Amino acid sequence: MTTEQLKSFAADIRVETLKCLAEFGSGHIGGCMSIADTLAVLYGAELKHDPANPALASRDRLVLSKGHAGPALYAALALRGFFPLDELKTLNQGGTHLPSHVDRTKTRGVDMTCGSLGQGLSAGAGMAFGGRLDGEDYHTFVILGDGECDEGQVWEAAMFARHHKLSHLIALIDDNKQQLDGWTQNVLGSGKIADKFAACGWNVIEVNGHDVAAIQGAIQQAKAAAEYPTAIALDTIKGYGAPFAEGKEFNHSMSVTAENLADSILKLRSQGGALLR
Repeated sequence: MTTEQLKSFAADIRVETLKCLAEFGSGHIGGCMSIADTLAVLYGAELKHDPANPALASRDRLVLSKGHAGPALYAALALRGFFPLDELKTLNQGGTHLPSHVDRTKTRGVDMTCGSLGQGLSAGAGMAFGGRLDGEDYHTFVILGDGECDEGQVWEAAMFARHHKLSHLIALIDDNKQQLDGWTQNVLGSGKIADKFAACGWNVIEVNGHDVAAIQGAIQQAKAAAEYPTAIALDTIKGYGAPFAEGKEFNHSMSVTAENLADSILKLRSQGGALLR
């Protein structure tokens, strides 16, 4: 996709995410909205995948470590043809294939079950290490939340990945500066997240997490890294693109009303999107 198409794709992801959350009545709006641009770049340009064969051995892997942002990933997968868009209406309903937190045993195209925060980077490092042992050339992407990085297991995985020079491992940190119960600097202030990964010996790139061209450039730079894993720190706004949630305190999980939905779609229409309606 071109840059303009990626912008439209991101808008579509946000709209479809909002629609399925509104269908259920509530959900993890904040963290879904802040990663839509990253998902658009991955599934629109940089992630090797095949909707017709989601288990393809040579595919790139994606671990959505912040598993509560599953609805945004589901929207991206549906828009790319992994399953029908109408299935998004079943989010969290009885018998659904789309649970609140991602589950690889339930959803076509999901590579790792996540939701217990702090574990995804370990899984991603294992995938990258396993790929090397198997002689595969795929990349493993892990989307982490900045609040999630309070967990010690993240840093154990970071040290493991650097020690083993897992250059095909790329961490994308959604640095939206908020977590479930407040602002990260107030809950457990830990300084700049990029500096912490740099201290672990990773390559580090910092970009505007709502600029699809910048995100794509960072991922391409990370893919070219020959020796060590790369962390891309995405400067984002929690709830971005949904006026009722954007930058608001305690927007981790919110109700989504018909009025909220209509107002948000009106704003997102100005950003393009082939499926907006």
